[in-house]
Amino acid sequence: MRLDLHRSWVKAQATRSPQERNTRLENMCWRIWNLARQKKQLENDEAHRASKRRMEREKGRREAVADMSEDLSEGEKGDTISDVSAHGESHRGRLPRMSSVDAMEAWVNQQKGKKLYLVLISLHGLIRGENMELGRDSDTGGQVKYVVELARALASMPGVYRVDLLTRQVACPDVDWSYGEPTEMLSPRNSDGMTEEIGESSGAYIIRIPFGPKDKYIPKELLWPHIPEFVDGAIGHIIQMSKVLGEQVGGGHPVWPVAIHGHYADAGDSAARLSGALNVPMLFTGHSLGRDKLEQLLRQGRLTKEEINSTYKIMRRIEAEETSLDASEVVITSTRQEIDEQWRLYDGFDPVLEKKLRARIRRNVSCYGRFMPRMFVIPPGMEFNHIIPHEGDMDGETEGGEDHQASPDPPIWTEIMRFFTNPRKPMILALARPDPKKNLTTLVKAFGECRPLRELANLTLIMGNRDNIDEMSSTSASMLMSIIKLIDKYDLYGQVAYPKHHKQNEVPDIYRLAAKTKGVFINPAFIEPFGLTLIEAAAHGLPMVATKNGGPVDIHRVLDNGLLIDPHDQQSIADALLKLVADKQLWAKCRANGLRNIHLFSWTEHCKTYLSRIASCKPRQPGWLKNDDDDENSESDSPSDSLRDMQDISLNLKFSMDSEDRNSKLENAVLSYAKGVGKGAQKAVSVDKNEQHKFPALRRRTHIFVVAIDDDDIESLFNNVRKIFEAVDKEKSEGSIGFILATSLRMAEVHNFLVSKGVNPSDFDAFICNSGADLYYSSSHSEDNPFVFDLYYHSHIEYRWGGEGLRKTLVKWASSIIDKKAENKNEEHVVTEDEEVSTNYCYAFNIHKPELVPPVKELRKLMRIQALRCHVIYCQNGKKINVIPVSASRSQALRYLYLRWGMDLSKVVVFVGESGDTDYEGFLGGIHKSVILKGIGSSSNNQLHANRVYPLSDVTPTESPNIIQTPEACSSADIRTSLAKLSVLKS
Repeated sequence: MRLDLHRSWVKAQATRSPQERNTRLENMCWRIWNLARQKKQLENDEAHRASKRRMEREKGRREAVADMSEDLSEGEKGDTISDVSAHGESHRGRLPRMSSVDAMEAWVNQQKGKKLYLVLISLHGLIRGENMELGRDSDTGGQVKYVVELARALASMPGVYRVDLLTRQVACPDVDWSYGEPTEMLSPRNSDGMTEEIGESSGAYIIRIPFGPKDKYIPKELLWPHIPEFVDGAIGHIIQMSKVLGEQVGGGHPVWPVAIHGHYADAGDSAARLSGALNVPMLFTGHSLGRDKLEQLLRQGRLTKEEINSTYKIMRRIEAEETSLDASEVVITSTRQEIDEQWRLYDGFDPVLEKKLRARIRRNVSCYGRFMPRMFVIPPGMEFNHIIPHEGDMDGETEGGEDHQASPDPPIWTEIMRFFTNPRKPMILALARPDPKKNLTTLVKAFGECRPLRELANLTLIMGNRDNIDEMSSTSASMLMSIIKLIDKYDLYGQVAYPKHHKQNEVPDIYRLAAKTKGVFINPAFIEPFGLTLIEAAAHGLPMVATKNGGPVDIHRVLDNGLLIDPHDQQSIADALLKLVADKQLWAKCRANGLRNIHLFSWTEHCKTYLSRIASCKPRQPGWLKNDDDDENSESDSPSDSLRDMQDISLNLKFSMDSEDRNSKLENAVLSYAKGVGKGAQKAVSVDKNEQHKFPALRRRTHIFVVAIDDDDIESLFNNVRKIFEAVDKEKSEGSIGFILATSLRMAEVHNFLVSKGVNPSDFDAFICNSGADLYYSSSHSEDNPFVFDLYYHSHIEYRWGGEGLRKTLVKWASSIIDKKAENKNEEHVVTEDEEVSTNYCYAFNIHKPELVPPVKELRKLMRIQALRCHVIYCQNGKKINVIPVSASRSQALRYLYLRWGMDLSKVVVFVGESGDTDYEGFLGGIHKSVILKGIGSSSNNQLHANRVYPLSDVTPTESPNIIQTPEACSSADIRTSLAKLSVLKS
């Protein structure tokens, strides 16, 4: 915009006609006024948002504390954290480290005998172990190097047997063939590592899971619809690897991952689903956060919120980060700033409330279902063994003697020095992609306008790789052109280098060249989440000048090897660079400090802290792995300690009923057992041994059809069920196709209707009821025992379930939604609890006036602010609300069936309407096939989805070959034709 105004001004000055000049100037004045008005509006909007968020957080915190009836101790009452972090760790002074050889040996001895399996996830970008193409695009940056090096380092630690880094398999002409290889072993950097035992499958591996378009490399913003496909593929890999490791080191029992660690929002969303499906602790690292990016982009005023969301899918990303907070045991950050200024923007984390909850946990006082993940600062690591800091300068000799001098200069040195008139001057080095937030234009301006600095030093800008500026993304191309214009404006030819290409393995040589010239490394970014390049530069003996916003503050506190600057202050940048370049004593002191303290950022230090945080996570395991004879209060030491053969586990509960008044007894029995009040529940946990291998029949089916049509009219639902039955009548009678009903309805409602319509319950192999809170199977003796209730499923999904504390909060919320215009006081309550239907794992509410109820995102937000983790679903065309555990859903129940009974997800076909409940999107992705029955759905007017956090199009893989739509008002023949197109049946 400033460039446009400048052009208008130039044109106005060049215009000869006074009238035309006045018109142009008047037009400029109006534009400037309009810009000032827009800026003021943006500032007001931002202030309003910040005020609203603060009020909501304070209200939620007050309500949460009020609900926790125990008196708070003095240590809990303080609302400030001061110098102590949100987790009670001082952030003054040095980073924690092993202080002696004895301590190190003691730590190693503690890990002996352990055989841990860890899973890391990083989905986007191009990931490989060697010759990383960092800077190729905005998705292939520092995170890629971080996760690869983390996997390598963890695999070399005592007690760790195998580390898998899961990412996307990319096999297309646009990228190198290596990204299409399913598996790549990461060779250890240090062969003298600490691993005592090397097994057949031990070590670190990159595992590439195929998902998304098979012939395209797409940016991360377009990956969201394909995440369920990745999750299904990842589960398959983990199951297979767990069996392999079980044979090698598990004594024949599968070895499950001890933790799943998601990196960035897309991997966090994936890790949350995997953690819920496998019941394994989850860790999360955001790397950069969506709410912070949204705030920055709004402050810039270049794009509206709608434009930002369209470009960056920012709302989908933010919801994924909120979901990661719901599911994570531990959140690992690189800096304190990330916790204090970025994570506190999220509904699911509040440092003050987290401190209160943690204090209660330490005192063994109930938190009434509330939970917040622990946040730990663990700076990224580096391997320094191979780095030999350069000694000497361009004129003097270096360490290493004559042999070292005889070695030729690296090719990248020649490539850089050809830009300079005097290559012997100290080099100011910046290494960043051409992105506005990296603030490289301000650096060039500071260099160009400071004559003493230009006389003393050269400037080198390593800005990724490019062949042709026109082939770069519009943002990168525009940024690079701005830098080139500034070089021309200040006549910096011979003083600024900006090579077109460099390889990742040449970056150390670039650092060495800058150190050889007694130069300085600079990171002038507006905000830097961490700043790994600052550590790399320090390891090569380069002092730093870095932004005071973000991670460099923590790095500077530890290394004390440079100066911090205000990235918005051009003069501050120039003064800091000039001070370091001109003062040789200060330069030498900063260099020495960096080299002396750099070991505190080693991967060994990082991994020791990392593994100690994993050890603090509460062990979890899939619910069906518990033995029937185990004490219900006993806990396994790890997910792999008490594994059981899935084939030999009996189901938990049968309902026996007399033929007389069967429906009523069934309803009472279901509610009794679901509520956990049946005195005979423990006695009923048994199945005839001859029968336990007969059901569920899911194991024997060639295909499984899941009916997940969300229709508020149950009769309409079963009319569509009949159509599906008729479409596959032959295969159904042969037993090759099984059926599962996935619904928001309760089992008693389903059974009553089945009986009234003459449908045999045994036509279905399983029933996913209450939006995924309950799971039933058809019994082989349908006359006497029509259903079997899977209690193991409850033990599988109960993690982080708020129980009675959550119910009370929901009831309080329901009572606050009042229709003030109601004439009858009895009708003023818009939402009421359905106590008769509610169970221990599904709190149900009736909605009497859907138009007055806040959208689902508001209720989810309210629960998160109060540290209550749950899955809120609006169903039956907005007439009901089901609140279930955060790890439960109808789509997740399918993954449970896959894990427990070996149901092949690629052989599953899900039938959905054109719209549905607010968990509808869960069925629109994955390796299963989906048939959309056009014109059918409980919310055809889309009222339920109109106020969702992000548009449904952001999560729907519309081009997937696994999804097909039937014609409007389809017949059974149309359904069969659709199945034939999906290659499920012959036409």
